[in-house]
Amino acid sequence: MIRRKLSIITAAYAPLSAYFHETIRSVEQQTLPSGWDVEWLVQEDGEKPGVEGMLIDVPFAKYTSNKAHTGIAATRNLALTRATGDVVQMLDHDDILLPGALETLLPHFEDENTHWVVGQADDLLSNGERRNYESALPFGKVEPGAVNDWAIKHDGNWPIHCAGLLMRTQMVRAFGGWGGSPVDDDIIMFSALSECTAGMNEKTTTWLYRIHDRQTHKSAQWRERSRDGRQIALDRVRAIRAIGLSITGGGADVPPLSVGPAAKDSAEGSAWWKGRP
Repeated sequence: MIRRKLSIITAAYAPLSAYFHETIRSVEQQTLPSGWDVEWLVQEDGEKPGVEGMLIDVPFAKYTSNKAHTGIAATRNLALTRATGDVVQMLDHDDILLPGALETLLPHFEDENTHWVVGQADDLLSNGERRNYESALPFGKVEPGAVNDWAIKHDGNWPIHCAGLLMRTQMVRAFGGWGGSPVDDDIIMFSALSECTAGMNEKTTTWLYRIHDRQTHKSAQWRERSRDGRQIALDRVRAIRAIGLSITGGGADVPPLSVGPAAKDSAEGSAWWKGRP
């Protein structure tokens, strides 16, 4: 049997690591489909590392520190240089994988035409309660370009929660890794990857997205730059379509695309798209 490997990529930052122990426990409790191995690449940002000791009892964790403050995009890309897996998974250091998540998601990659997979997420509120919400896209196979078509119609807000993505490693590398932007580096990368490849929107809830006051996207910098990363993502989509790389077609007459307000900053949180067409 040919064995495959998953590389989980986590960008950590000691000053915001209050929930990391729960993330660690959620990874430790995972079981893998037959024929799969796992490595967990924890890359710590910041001049004063502080999370390595939390991973001492996790044998498949591979830790290293930037020893400088480089930002989340560079931190994820540095972790990517160490990835030896066929598939990479994004996992923030405050989010949680639910039991059975990897057993549910990894088998989708048996289909060679599936290049990315995402499961549903519930919001994990500060009081411990969970809040679910509808998927903006139908469950099942997602054709190339469909994610971006939806985003274009909804003010440059994406219908896939990028913090829970699993993607073929070579595809992530081929599309340049995470975008060099202070915000929305994951959307910048995924907009290009999903424009050219098909994926799977799995109906099972496989992870929890933690809502708390110190989330990165609630910082002053993120709010100030809330449009920039999404505009870069839309510009990438337009360029791919304009030069004819998109499977869905396009051409030089693709009009300029502009973003609207960032939905993640709304009071509705992750559920902002519920009920939208």
